[in-house]
Amino acid sequence: MLKFIKFIIVSFFLIFIFSVNEVTAENEEITEILEAIQKDIKTLEKAVYSDENNSLSNNSFDKNSEDVLTRHLLKLSEIENQFQELTNKFEEVNFKLDKLSNRLSKVQSDNQLRFQQLENKTINNEEDNKIVASTTDEEDEDKVLPGSSQPQDLGSISYKDTETNLLTQETQSIESTGTVITEEFRPEEKLLPNETPEKQYEFATSFLKVGDYNTAERAFKEFVDTNPNHELAGNAQYWYAETFRIRQLYTDAASAYLEGYQKYPKSTKGPINLLRLGVSLVQIGEKDQGCLMITGVKKQYPKAKQSVLQKAKYEEKKFECKKEKT
Repeated sequence: MLKFIKFIIVSFFLIFIFSVNEVTAENEEITEILEAIQKDIKTLEKAVYSDENNSLSNNSFDKNSEDVLTRHLLKLSEIENQFQELTNKFEEVNFKLDKLSNRLSKVQSDNQLRFQQLENKTINNEEDNKIVASTTDEEDEDKVLPGSSQPQDLGSISYKDTETNLLTQETQSIESTGTVITEEFRPEEKLLPNETPEKQYEFATSFLKVGDYNTAERAFKEFVDTNPNHELAGNAQYWYAETFRIRQLYTDAASAYLEGYQKYPKSTKGPINLLRLGVSLVQIGEKDQGCLMITGVKKQYPKAKQSVLQKAKYEEKKFECKKEKT
C-alpha cells in the first residue's frame, strides 16, 4: 500500500513538472509571438510616420513653390513695365536725334543759299557801280558848272540837270532791284515711275530711308493723288504727313493727318495716324482737341497693336490729358 501511494505521489509530481514545462514552453512561444507582433507594430508606425512626414513636406513644398512662382511673376511684370518705359525713352531719343539732324541739314541749306545770294549781290553791286562811275565821268565832262551858264530864273532847272537825275534814278532802281530774287513757276514733273502701285509705293518709301523728306513728300502726295482708292493709299497719306512732322512743320502735319483720318479711317495706319494727329494738335496749341484724339485711339481702335496703345497711353500721361479733362 505504501509503495502504491509513493508511486501515485511520484507520478503526480512528474505530471506536474511536465505540465509546468509545457506551460513555460507555451509562455515562451507566446512571448516570442508578442515580441514579433510588437516589432511589426513598430515597423508599421515608422512607415506611417514617414508617410505623414512626406505628405507634410510635399504640402510645404507646394506652398513654397507657389510663393516662389508668385514672386517670379511679379518680378517679370515689373521688368516688363521697365522695358516698356525704356522703349518709350528710346523712341523719344530717336525722335530728338531726327530733329537735330533735320535742323542741321536745314541750316546748311539755308547758309548755302544765303552765301549764294550774297555773292550774287556783290557781283551785281560791282557791275552797277562800274556803270554808274562810267556814266558820271561822261556827264562831268559836259556838265555846266553853276554860274557859268546863261542867266536863269530862280527855281528853274536846266535840261541837262533833269537828264542826269533820270540817269541816277534809273541806275539806283536797277541797283535796288538787282538783289531781288524772282522765282519762275514751273509745273512739277511726275516723280513716280510708270509701274504698278506697289512699285510706286516702294519707290516713294526709298526717299524716307535715305532722309530725303522733301522728295518723299512729293512722291507720297503724287501716289495718293494717282491712286486714291488703292489699299496702300492710307499708308502713303500717313507717311506724307510724317514728312512734315519730321521737319517740325506741325501745322502741315496736322492737316495731313486729319485728311488721312477722314479719308482712310480703316487703313492699317489708322490708329497711329489718329495718335499723331492728336500729338500734332497739342504741339500747335490745340490741347483740348489733341487730347480728345489721343484718348480716342483706344476707343476707336481697341484691337490696335499694343505698341500703339501703349504709346497713346504714354502721350496721354505726358500731356496730362486726364487732369486737363477733369
